[in-house]
Amino acid sequence: MIKKCLFPAAGYGTRFLPATKAMPKEMLPVVNKPLIQYGVEEALDAGLTEISIVTGRGKRALEDHFDISYELENQIKGTDKEKYLVGIRKLLDECSFSYTRQTEMKGLGHAILTGRPLIGDEPFAVVLADDLCVNLEGDGVLTQMVKLYKQFRCSIVAIQEVDPAETNKYGVIAGEMIRDDIYRVHSMVEKPKPEDAPSNLAIIGRYILTPDIFDLIEQTEPGKGGEIQITDALMKQAQNGCVMAYKFKGKRFDCGGAEGYIEATNFCFENFYKTGKAY
Repeated sequence: MIKKCLFPAAGYGTRFLPATKAMPKEMLPVVNKPLIQYGVEEALDAGLTEISIVTGRGKRALEDHFDISYELENQIKGTDKEKYLVGIRKLLDECSFSYTRQTEMKGLGHAILTGRPLIGDEPFAVVLADDLCVNLEGDGVLTQMVKLYKQFRCSIVAIQEVDPAETNKYGVIAGEMIRDDIYRVHSMVEKPKPEDAPSNLAIIGRYILTPDIFDLIEQTEPGKGGEIQITDALMKQAQNGCVMAYKFKGKRFDCGGAEGYIEATNFCFENFYKTGKAY
């Protein structure tokens, strides 16, 4: 039902300067794999094989990563180093990759709208690669959300509880609890002050969106920070129909900042690399 996954990857990664001055933040390695590869693997595990990436200036490394490197592969052919390419080869064999450029940074909503020619008129997932999500005890976050989409057939956002003092870093939802991990969204605010937040349920970088979201984004005026916010478009969608929020199972690391990045690296080293599952 859902085959496409959109990766907005045109941002500057300013929280990780100077490392991201000449290197896409999505290519920052967590142990021995770049962030975006973890996201694509999560998408493939959920059955999403058509990968669409919104890039920008200085992001050619993303396209080069999801491509064959004939010189490198010929150099290590027949050696024990070939095992390090097993994971990326699987992605190249089982996924297709398409790209478009966002020429101006106008917010996540605008980045998603830029991907419209790659998505067309069908439901799709969105992954923000600097939110690394893992679940050691079952399905990945996108797999969980795809299963929910089959039930509800509407847009779904992944949420987690955060410290109330940190609501100004996230889009925050409030709604009617359907079960202990699912809410029907009634309100949604982008980066509210703690005293103005409708709850402490914060949206993280996993979405499933129905295609009508594109028209709603086009009708959305710039909001917080002068940017076109996806939360504003989703609020319109919630008022007109249905948006669900899902408290996912698993762990999420904010790899857009140093603290979360180090936590993710330590976690992946212990649970994947040392066990031989990191390739």
